[in-house]
Amino acid sequence: MKTIRSALLAHFDASRRALPWRVGRTPYRVMVSEFMLQQTRVETVIPYYERWMRRFPDWDALAGAELDDVILEWKGLGYYARARNLHRTAQVVRERYGGRLPADPDELRTLPGVGEYTAGAVASIAFGRAVPAVDGNVKRVLARLLDLERPAPGRLRREAARLVDPERPGDFNEAMMELGATVCTPRSPGCAECPVARWCRARKAGTVGERPARRGRGRGVRRVEYAVAVLVDEAGRTLLVRRPPKGLLAGMWEVPAVRVGGGGGVGVGAALPLAASDLRPAESLPVVHHAFTHLRAAYRPVIIRVPPSTRRDGCPSRRPGAAAPRGSAWVHHTDLDDWALPVAQQKIGALLTRWLACTPHPGSG
Repeated sequence: MKTIRSALLAHFDASRRALPWRVGRTPYRVMVSEFMLQQTRVETVIPYYERWMRRFPDWDALAGAELDDVILEWKGLGYYARARNLHRTAQVVRERYGGRLPADPDELRTLPGVGEYTAGAVASIAFGRAVPAVDGNVKRVLARLLDLERPAPGRLRREAARLVDPERPGDFNEAMMELGATVCTPRSPGCAECPVARWCRARKAGTVGERPARRGRGRGVRRVEYAVAVLVDEAGRTLLVRRPPKGLLAGMWEVPAVRVGGGGGVGVGAALPLAASDLRPAESLPVVHHAFTHLRAAYRPVIIRVPPSTRRDGCPSRRPGAAAPRGSAWVHHTDLDDWALPVAQQKIGALLTRWLACTPHPGSG
């Protein structure tokens, strides 16, 4: 046991990657990095993490921020529930713990979005608690090290807890994760460079490529289609509506849409602010495709011109568009980057901008 720990930590000390969250560590910086790294590659996270720290440097800054600003800063990282949970966690830390993150892993697990892995990672890395942190990389390392075909989560956690170095638990957990990310990779693992290869049972048995066994395909991917109403007024503004506070892409903004064939889910917007007779469909834009975890969505946007408002005396009003209903806003197409839009909606916004640049339209410049 001690020899495995020593070999792994020596390899980590010699080859650890230079990552921004490993510099000037605080519990807050560790927690932010762990939230961002969930289901996201390190290379993708780095620039987001650095911008985030400039915008929200501590718990108070994040807790006091508007959710729209938090989601906007997260835009592009995906899995937006992480941003909402991190924001709520900051508020809980400020209100319940006086701005100091608790060190106990059981208390950490009570925070929004903090599960078994995140609690273990934060407790060990930020506070030196000798507890395991088992992510996907660690599962693979352990399955190969112990030659386990389909190890149960409980078994893996017990084995990881047994291995954790009591003197350097945070470094050990990071070393295990880094080994899985850089050496003991899913395909073409670098066994010749592995610091613990001599103790690897799967290598001895010739089963490295089979450990852990791949899961079955499970349920199929669902395909859905949405009709998207891209309303454009005389000033070149388009209508955005806020999504419900719960569910997929909760609290973000979108162009009004309705699922073809009925039903709810992704892309369902608020009621349009004008009667159908007042709207003038112009032309269809290219279909936008987007893949979620178990969902493939096709968005079919249609440009709809909105006539100028009319004053009570019957004369056209200089004020463009219509009054935005509650939970919506008229936004100029050049300002769409300042709104928390999901990826598919960003693509629709880009299509709108190109359409306005090629179409005679007041306010399109």
